[in-house]
Parts: sequence; structure tokens; C-alpha cells
Amino acid sequence: MLLPLTNVPRDYAWGSRSMIAALEGREAAEGPEAEVWFGDHPSDPSDLADGSGLTLDRWIADEGAAHGVAGRLPYLLKILAASTVLSIQVHPSKAQAEEAFAREAALPDGAERNYADDNHKPEMIVALSERFEALCGLRDLDATRRMLASFGDAAEPLRARLTDERGLASAIGWLLSGDAREVVGAIIAALADAQSTEFAAELANARRIAVWYPDDPGVVVALLMNYVVLRKGESVFLRAGMLHAYVSGLGVELMAASDNVLRGGLTPKRIDVDELLRILDPTPGPIPVVLPVAADNGSRGVERFPADAPDFSLLRARVTGGSDAVLRPSGPLIVLATQGTVSVGGAHSSLELRPGRAAFVTPDEPEIRISGDGEAFIAQPGSASAAAATGERAA
Repeated sequence: MLLPLTNVPRDYAWGSRSMIAALEGREAAEGPEAEVWFGDHPSDPSDLADGSGLTLDRWIADEGAAHGVAGRLPYLLKILAASTVLSIQVHPSKAQAEEAFAREAALPDGAERNYADDNHKPEMIVALSERFEALCGLRDLDATRRMLASFGDAAEPLRARLTDERGLASAIGWLLSGDAREVVGAIIAALADAQSTEFAAELANARRIAVWYPDDPGVVVALLMNYVVLRKGESVFLRAGMLHAYVSGLGVELMAASDNVLRGGLTPKRIDVDELLRILDPTPGPIPVVLPVAADNGSRGVERFPADAPDFSLLRARVTGGSDAVLRPSGPLIVLATQGTVSVGGAHSSLELRPGRAAFVTPDEPEIRISGDGEAFIAQPGSASAAAATGERAA
């Protein structure tokens, strides 16, 4: 079965007035449009654009079992548009989330909680814009010490702490605790005059972030992170414990269905430093840019973005008038058009999708054909969750 999906963009302050609007072929919005969610997540389930008035979570609960859908979707697909930097954040592993969610269940009503559910939240983003900027993971320590040397004496108290991975994690906690307020202020003030040929792009990015968040210790935390620029069609995968923040650009994001976020700066929201450090993976080093590979499982004309995530798999199909793509669902799919016009066809019906529109495909469809002239991304359960989503036993 094929169901058309739609949703209203979420108006987070860091969103763009024009990026999602341009993708969908409409005039710029009056306010920021940050994310469009496609899935059954209870915080913002997709609407069924078939006149039924149902949201996808309600349809799955009422009719999903008859079409091979068992329980909630293990993933959440998004269009993301950032015009200013998102908060620095990190997500827990599955074991960490389960332990912490259970621990917080004992807190009294009204107490502040870090965990909305007991799930992990690995995620992947693919650039749709020609340029997508992000901060991903912690930079190699030797490189960071070289960069901080360009700040002179202002950064020496921080450099002295960066002895190893443990020192790196401790330094992040120190920066966010408030105890390093004077050092943070001195480093941000020194940004204007800091010069480094090797780290010119990183310093320019930090200066821009400091304009948005002039007194935030996250500006200095950002200086410890890898600055990554993705070109259109390139992606990064963010594992549990990896500090990250998107800076600017338009992308397709796929993640496990979770709301668990621990923040580490560049935000007016609460920061729990101790809990952040508990789940942080302080391992420094470069973050690989992920390129698609040919998909398997009997698919044709479909690429897969490799990711070590049991909850999801992200595919891409690019078709022209003389070619089409074929895939066999391994669970419930969401197909999202991002370019041109594509047709998604099942055994008994088909849907035409323009950029920004999506379709939900139930796993009782034996084969899906994507045709037309354009590009579409396909979200499906990962190997470990596909069996659960279809009620089968994993091998």
C-alpha cells in the first residue's frame, strides 16, 4: 500500500526562511523553517495527504498490522535547513539510554529530565545544498594544540589541559561549568586577531558562531571539534557519544526514533554537564565523509549510504526518463522526493512526488518502482529492526 505524506515545517529559530521553500518551489516563508518530519514520531507525526484526516501514527495503530507493519517505525526521516548553528549536542548509546531513562523514572513530578525515552539516536545527514557545514567529533589533539597556539596567552590555560583523551573530556566539562568564564571570554576576544593558515576555515567559522553566541562557552567547545564541509550528495554518520552541531545548509537527515539530546553549548537551554560527560565519547580524530555505494538485496538503480545503525538504512534513487529504480521493501519505507518529479509505483497503485513530498510504503508491497526524472531518498529499517518491523525473527 502507498500513502501520501505531508507535514508542516517546524519553526526552530535556527531554521531558514528560504531553503525548504525553494526545495518545494514556493516563496520564502515569513519565519524560520528548520525541519520537516516524515514518520510516526508522536511529537510530530506526518499527516496522510489523502483526505482521511489521519496522521501516520494513528493509521499504523489502526490499520498497520493488516499491511505488515508491526509497531512504531524505528526511524525518523527529516528535511533539515540550518541558517545558523544548532546547539552542540550528543546522543546516548542504547544501553546508556535504557539505564538513564529508568533512573530518571524515579524523579519526582516536575523535576528536570534529560531523557525522553529509552532509545539511542544514531543519525546520518546527506547534503542537498551545494555546501553543508557541520561540527562533527573532536579534532586530533596535536592539531587542536597547533590551532590554539594562534591565540597566544589567552588559550594557554586550555592548551595545558589537552594532554590526552581524559584531559580533553575534562576540558570540555571545565569550559561548560562556568569555572572557566574568564578564559572563555579571553579566547573569544582573541578570535578577532587569531591567524593560522592551516586553520583559517576553522577560525572563520568560530568567528561567525561568536557573532551568534557572543558569550557562550560553546564557542570555545566548537574550537575543539572537527569542522566539516559536505558537498551535495556527501554525508556523515554520527554514532553514539559523538559531539556534533550542524552549522548551515540543507540536508536529508535520518535517525533512530528518539528525542534524547544532551546539549554542550550554543543554546539557551539547560546543559547537564555531568550527564554530558558521562555519555561523551572523547576519542579525537577526523570524521569520514560517507559516499553512497550500490545497494544490494535485489535492488536496481539504488544507492545506499553505509551507516552502522541497526535502526535504519538510507537509500537514494536517481532516475531519468530512460531509466528507473527497483527495490524490494525489507520493512516499511518512506520515499522522499528531493529533485524533479518522481513516480513511486507499487503492485496496485502509484504516487507522483514533487520535491519535499513523501510516500509511506507498507512491507506487503513485493516491489517498488521509482521512475520519472529526478531524485528520491528512501528510509527503511536497518538489518536488526527490519525483522521486528515486519514481525519476523532476526537471523
